[in-house]
Parts: sequence; C-alpha cells; structure tokens
Amino acid sequence: MQHPKLTVAVVFAAANMFVIGPVLAMSMSNLPPEETQGAVTYRTGGVGETEATAMRQAESNYPLSLEFIQRAHPRNEFLAYVDVTIRDHAGNAMLNTYSDGPLLLAKLPEGSYTVTATDEGKTETQHVTLAAGKPQHLVFAW
Repeated sequence: MQHPKLTVAVVFAAANMFVIGPVLAMSMSNLPPEETQGAVTYRTGGVGETEATAMRQAESNYPLSLEFIQRAHPRNEFLAYVDVTIRDHAGNAMLNTYSDGPLLLAKLPEGSYTVTATDEGKTETQHVTLAAGKPQHLVFAW
C-alpha cells in the first residue's frame, strides 16, 4: 500500500513540472543571449516587460546584477547604453561593455570588485564583494 503523503507529493511534483517547466522555458527564451569577455559571462537587456521579467528571474543564477535608472518624477526611468567597467581587487578590468538595457547580469568569481557605470558623462562607482550563494544587486541612479 502506498503512503498517502508520498502519493500527494509525487502528484504535486509532477504537476509542477508541467506548470513550472513551460513557464521557466518561456522566461529563458525571453532572455538576451549570454556573452563572454575574458573569464566573465554576462547578459545585458531588460528592455520591455517580458525581457525585464525574464532577466529578474535569472538574477539568482548570477553572482552580480546591476540596474541602471534615471531619477525622475513621478517615477524613475530605466536607462540603457550605460558604459560599465568591472575591475577586480588588483585593478584589472574583468568586464568593459555597454548595457543593452537597464539590467546587466554577470558571472564573476568570488572576490572584491569595483564597478563603474557612466551615463552621459556622469560616472558612479560602487564596491562589492561576491561570495558563493550570495548574489549581489547594485543600483546605479543618476
């Protein structure tokens, strides 16, 4: 005789595969392609609601996520084409790119980094330390 809780758990898990699987596949298909520069794999984008949602869902798979906004009233606006440089603790450039949208997701090794973002000649700098299992999200606002 099967255990009733086990049967319910198996049915629930199977049902989730049919519901979550297609949703995950749909969100993954809405992601901009990954790019590689040196040892860094990254994605930039988030233009439009569908792509922005997919990028936000993918954030947990990347140790570092960056968000770019322009302060405005009544609400902030997202920015694209921001110049981004990420340097390691020794000052070596790990990534130097332009964002294709308001979000940039980067796979970097554990360590300390300086992130510089420039929009229309205005530069913002932030420092971040990445550790396994602790994704960091930085917001750059002008």
